[in-house]
Amino acid sequence: MQVAGKVAIVTGGGGGIGGAIARALVGAGTRVVVADLHASTAQAVADRINADHPGTAVSAGADVSDTEAIRQLIALADKHFGPVDMYFANAGIVGAPGLEADEAAWSLAIDVNLRAHIRAAQLLVPAWVERGAGYFVSTASAAGLLTQIGSATYAVTKHAAVGFAEWLSVTYGDQGVRVSCLCPQGVNTKLLFGGESGEVLGAAATRAVTSAGEVLEPAQVAADVIAAIDDERFLILPHPQVLDMYRHKAADYDRWLRGMRRYQTKVLAQD
Repeated sequence: MQVAGKVAIVTGGGGGIGGAIARALVGAGTRVVVADLHASTAQAVADRINADHPGTAVSAGADVSDTEAIRQLIALADKHFGPVDMYFANAGIVGAPGLEADEAAWSLAIDVNLRAHIRAAQLLVPAWVERGAGYFVSTASAAGLLTQIGSATYAVTKHAAVGFAEWLSVTYGDQGVRVSCLCPQGVNTKLLFGGESGEVLGAAATRAVTSAGEVLEPAQVAADVIAAIDDERFLILPHPQVLDMYRHKAADYDRWLRGMRRYQTKVLAQD
C-alpha cells in the first residue's frame, strides 16, 4: 500500500514515535490528524508539520481509549481531509511495576494499550470492508512478543495488543483490511525513561531495555513503519534481534524463562 494521498489518524501523536510517524506520513504524501491526550503537544506537532507542508495536518486533544473521542477524531478527519484510510493506534502507557499495580492501574493500562485499539477497529473496519481497503497499525512493543521486566501491566497489555492485531489480520485480511504491528525495543522517548523514578522495578525495566540493544531515534522507527506499510508487512521490527529472541523463546520456552530470570537478577543487581 502506498501512503501518498491517504488520510490517517495518529494517536499518541504529540511526540515520540507518534509524532515521528505523523511527520513521516506527511512527508510521504499523507494528510494527518494528530491526536494526543495533551492537546498542546498534538498542536505543536501539527504546527511543525504545517510549517513545512501547509494544510496537511490538524490536531486534537483526545483520550483515545474513549469510543466517543475516537468517533470525533474520525469526524474531524472527514471534515478536513475525507474518509480515514489509515489508523495508527500508537498511544500507550507503561503502567505501575510489580504486583502492586491496583485495579485502577490495570484498568487504565488495558483501556489505553488494548481497548483503544479494539474501539477504533470497531468504528473503522466495517467501513473499510465496505470500501475494500483500509490499514490499521498497532504500536505494541518487543514486550508484546517477549516480555517486560518490571511492569506486568505493560507486558500483558502489549501481548494482548499483538494478539488483537493478529486477529484483525486473520479475520479481515482477505477483505481489504491490512494490519501491521510495530514491536520496537528501545526507542528514545519519554515512555522508555519513565520508569526511572526511584522505584526499583521501574528503573530495572528501563535498564533491561537500554542494555539489550541500540536505543533508536523515533524518526528511524517511523521510516521503518512507512517501509513496512509499503510492503504490507505484519511485523515491524526496527530491532532485528527481537526476531531472534522470539525464535529462541518459541524453540525452548523453559530455557528462555530461565534466561530471563537471570537477566532480571543482573539488572536488579545494578541498584
